[in-house]
Amino acid sequence: MTKLALVRHGETDWNVEGRYQGQADPPLNEHGRAQARAAAQKAAALHPDAIYSSPLKRAWETALAISQAAGLPVIPEPRLKEINQGCWEGMLVTDIRRQFPEEFRIWLERPWDLEMPDRESLHDLERRVLEAVWEIVGRHPGETVVLVTHKLPIAIVKIDYAGVPREKIWDIIPLNADLAIVEVKDTPHGDPPETGGD
Repeated sequence: MTKLALVRHGETDWNVEGRYQGQADPPLNEHGRAQARAAAQKAAALHPDAIYSSPLKRAWETALAISQAAGLPVIPEPRLKEINQGCWEGMLVTDIRRQFPEEFRIWLERPWDLEMPDRESLHDLERRVLEAVWEIVGRHPGETVVLVTHKLPIAIVKIDYAGVPREKIWDIIPLNADLAIVEVKDTPHGDPPETGGD
């Protein structure tokens, strides 16, 4: 079994303000940097064999703190980026709710059903995240690997590898700088695992 230590990035000003970040790139704020240092100590205590990170600043800064504590380089993995939220990125939640009432209702109640032309669906996110995880596990069989990423990629991994029902996605969103462990059966050479489909 490969042990994945899933770490969500520390806090940004946009988290505090209630702005959708998606693939926009705000950095950590002061509190977020402190959170990253605390998460780094927890992650380093696992004696990881590798660290992979989303290249977005908030994740990368968190990963660098872990790198310093664990004495390992950070390997960038673009497929660990947060979901692309399209025109919602940078908007306050209150404004999204007002300007896109039906789409936002679907997003809250039936997020797997939301399709918008300028953004990724959860199914698209699932495909790219699981492809990345499958490859990483294949490179590190039986090892401990830190993945520094974002709330929805972490939820996707929990759904597909920890057996969490898909409709529970909003119940398993991690807090900033949270660390969760998921054990994954070592990936044999071959095709990536099937996803839940469209």
